Amino acid sequence: MKPETPSPAPLAALEPWQQWALLLGCSALLAGILELVRLPAALLVGPMLVAIALGSNGATIRVPRPLFVSAQALIGCLVASSISPGIFATFSAEWPLFLGSAIATIAASSFLGWFISRLKVLPGTTAVWGSAPGAATAMVLMADAFGADSRLVAFMQYLRVIMVSVAAALVARLWVDTSGVQAAAAEWFPAIEWPAFGAMLGVAIVGGTLGYLLRIPSPYFVGAMVLGATLHLGFGVVLQLPEWLLAIGYALIGWTIGLNFTRPILRHAARALPQVIGSIAALMAFCGLLAWGLHRLLGVDPLTAYLATSPGGMDSIAIIAAAADNVDLSFVLTLQMLRFLIVLLFGPSLARLVARAIRE
Repeated sequence: MKPETPSPAPLAALEPWQQWALLLGCSALLAGILELVRLPAALLVGPMLVAIALGSNGATIRVPRPLFVSAQALIGCLVASSISPGIFATFSAEWPLFLGSAIATIAASSFLGWFISRLKVLPGTTAVWGSAPGAATAMVLMADAFGADSRLVAFMQYLRVIMVSVAAALVARLWVDTSGVQAAAAEWFPAIEWPAFGAMLGVAIVGGTLGYLLRIPSPYFVGAMVLGATLHLGFGVVLQLPEWLLAIGYALIGWTIGLNFTRPILRHAARALPQVIGSIAALMAFCGLLAWGLHRLLGVDPLTAYLATSPGGMDSIAIIAAAADNVDLSFVLTLQMLRFLIVLLFGPSLARLVARAIRE
């Protein structure tokens, strides 16, 4: 009996321009639908899902590397511009509380990553980066620079973003009606403020180049972020990031990740789904207990505590927090940003530490 010959990948026969047209059209359609239902990170998740479907069905196109590294630098500028000087005043007022809460959450996520790796559900340090409670896109970019499988890291990170955002919205309903509250409508094509737009382009180019020359891990993202944060916080430089440009950057990153998915890696992700959902639920439960402790022991408003300790989905958390009059928004955003910065600074060291522990 002859062995079965694998069926040819259906998209391999298409011309590259046809594949690009299919990728672009379907990505725009799905991202638009996900935006309408207010799914978190829709502009990245939509293109990534379409690219996964195409990549696992034989698509041969790939995002040119110069475009991908440009998107990384753009996200670095976005992170830099989102750091408000006000968080330092809030942090200095109650720094032991903020630091302890952030470290506890990171320790719990690292343990869960180690546990999943020990069970051999996911390879190497992939589970550690996938469990890291930071900004999802930044974690995917840094994980790729440190040798983890960015495809599986993205799978874990964006699944957690969706679960956490939905859970936070449901919990908020217990305290305040947020049904009539919506995010401000995005202005897709604002007037270009040339000094701020030029500063953003300069930070992306110079920061990314310096990161590459200094051989910083994830050089384009980290280089642009560090330079942008220094200019933004130290000198008050404003960086303009139009929504249309961010949408392009998100799509490029989503396509780069998704087109590298193959059918075997997709099957592996599907097999790992129950364990990944379990680890996300465990981390959410731990953060819920941490919020309960902040409320019972230190008198922090329960909804403020819950939103501040939620592990991810910072944009969605900020929208929900802003909807409630009794929520301390500065407390929520300071803890969320502090945890993100700690992961950025110490994530690589934590990943290496856990990797050594797995090998022993």
